[in-house]
Amino acid sequence: MNREELAELQQHVHTWAAELGFQQVGFADTDLSHVVPEYRRWLAERLYGDMSYMNRNVEKRSDPKKLIDGTVCVISTRMDYLSDRPVRIVSDPQRAQISHYATGRDYHKVMRKRLAVLGNRIESAAGGQYRAFVDSAPVLEKPLAAKAGLGWVGKNTLILNKQAGSFFFLGELFTNIPFQTNDVPSEDECGTCKACISICPTGAILGPRKLEARRCISYLTIEHKGAIPLEYRKAIGNRVFGCDDCQLICPWNRFAKVSTETDFMPRHGLDAATLVELLHWDEATFLAKTAGMAIRRVNFSQWVRNLAVAAGNATPSTALLQALEHQKNAALTRQDDMCLEHIDWALEELKHCQAA
Repeated sequence: MNREELAELQQHVHTWAAELGFQQVGFADTDLSHVVPEYRRWLAERLYGDMSYMNRNVEKRSDPKKLIDGTVCVISTRMDYLSDRPVRIVSDPQRAQISHYATGRDYHKVMRKRLAVLGNRIESAAGGQYRAFVDSAPVLEKPLAAKAGLGWVGKNTLILNKQAGSFFFLGELFTNIPFQTNDVPSEDECGTCKACISICPTGAILGPRKLEARRCISYLTIEHKGAIPLEYRKAIGNRVFGCDDCQLICPWNRFAKVSTETDFMPRHGLDAATLVELLHWDEATFLAKTAGMAIRRVNFSQWVRNLAVAAGNATPSTALLQALEHQKNAALTRQDDMCLEHIDWALEELKHCQAA
């Protein structure tokens, strides 16, 4: 293709992406040499916790051309996911707080399908090759999004956008079509603000753009498979799947947009469910209610573990104690030692609270 034809195709990509529900699309080259040293230092300090996959395929993460041979351009996209604009951190201890991104359909499924359609349209128009990724391969998606002009990497390690905050998903198309790439990355607009660092309940943000996963509530309630360390249980509060505090406090999220994407609308009332309600779920109910959702990142044992920690931080009530005892009996039946330990911890915490 000549330069004019390539420019026309690139404009079509913007149009097609908008038609498919993406709020922004950008184009980046494959050079990540400016972020690789920092990434390697993070790995060397073993701040990734149990996520050993972060320390695999480092060369492919560092160079998209090594992941998909022939890649010369990465098309980076973003899609808003807020079902309602958050104005404050919800702290009702009786309510199960679930990260905004996880209350609707699994974003991997939604975005991967849309990216495949976008890739097919590009291929039909101009040939070439593409490969779609949505948090599903060794891809340093945030540095690529920053290079593509979608925003900058904020102090909380998330991509921030001046017009849209950070409540959006990222997805990529690797292609061998030499589109014109963004030459002016977004300027870091965090300034001297340290709100995200200060608000983190467990001190997981060690400094600007440096996160210790082992302290992060999102990691502890989702990625971590074992017992939640005692030192973090009180700080977790009522968060049963993920944590949005560093986003909710971010000044740039006053510009966050409410999504019209129906797939991201909350399901089964999970944006306002109580701990008592969720503690009465059995495994079959859990599997049925969370089908097709990102919550299935955890298994039922992890789910009950998280609920038990939140219950231990709640206000004692007869209904809550009965719900915990219900789950304890079920855990005894299936010989789930991890759940039993967390439920016993919760019951002890509630007993102390009653006695105070």
